[in-house]
Amino acid sequence: MRRVLAEWERQRAVLMAFPHEGTDWAADLDGALSPFVRIAQAIAYSQPVYIICKDKDSISDLFCSTRNMSFVEIDTDDTWIRDYGYISIVDESGELKLLDFRFDGWGGKFEASLDNAVNKTLHKKGYLGITALESIDFVLEGGSIESDGNGTVLTTAKCLCNPNRNGGLTKIEVESRLSEYLGADRVLWLDHGYLVGDDTDGHIDTLARFASEDTILYTKCTDRDDEHFIELDMMESQLREFCTRSGEPYRLIPLPLPMAKCDKEDHRLPATYANFLITNEALLYPTYGVDTDREAGEIFKELFPTKEVIPINCSKLIEQGGSLHCSTMQIG
Repeated sequence: MRRVLAEWERQRAVLMAFPHEGTDWAADLDGALSPFVRIAQAIAYSQPVYIICKDKDSISDLFCSTRNMSFVEIDTDDTWIRDYGYISIVDESGELKLLDFRFDGWGGKFEASLDNAVNKTLHKKGYLGITALESIDFVLEGGSIESDGNGTVLTTAKCLCNPNRNGGLTKIEVESRLSEYLGADRVLWLDHGYLVGDDTDGHIDTLARFASEDTILYTKCTDRDDEHFIELDMMESQLREFCTRSGEPYRLIPLPLPMAKCDKEDHRLPATYANFLITNEALLYPTYGVDTDREAGEIFKELFPTKEVIPINCSKLIEQGGSLHCSTMQIG
């Protein structure tokens, strides 16, 4: 039976797509490149990272060391490779396979034709060796699903059942597709939870994440006056109703909601600590220059004692609606 690899399983590499002058980062390209460089350096310390870029010479010059880094020239619309990069599965024969789903710019909000072609182009260039690639004519973004590595998928109805994704399918119809394509035999649906400024219609990787088969980290709001409080409180209640495959309640670990971060027009930005990345040797988590950064770091250190916990300031990334996890995609 197929299964989607959990993020904590052994990874071959991590994909990233760097900003360039043709992206929404053009107005402050140098400022935008800074967090991408820091993320790539932190990953490359212990495992390979494939950096998709428009000009590999100019990007490689940004690094003091390029050990474990491969620079691949492919044009892109945007940098959020979590949502258009490969989804790694183990297929029915026990072999690793890379899935290439259709990417439509989060329900047609943005141009995405170049991003949608990245997986096929990268595979043709030979960077994935003989690993099989399966292209699927179905819209599914990597940030919209969480896998426990054992057949359970955690997701949100606001995204996967949205009329702007696949014409608007019912939960039962989506579950049938997730079973067929991902081997999911359990789907845990969240009907509540959102972040102001989020363009994804409620991606799960901004709200709740598996840390193990029986542990879920989730974004919690304790300020009753905050605009997120009611929705995140209802999300927490729903998480408490979920059970593991063995019938036990999940171990739920709350992550603090960062204080409001706003852009120059005073629009709130989607800051969240749930957008962390697990690599082979480390856990990278986003910070935003606020008091709760340290609190979140302590939670990650306690929960992942064998990992090096690395904070990376992602205040720039949320200006375009994403954060650390959104800018990466692991390959099994």
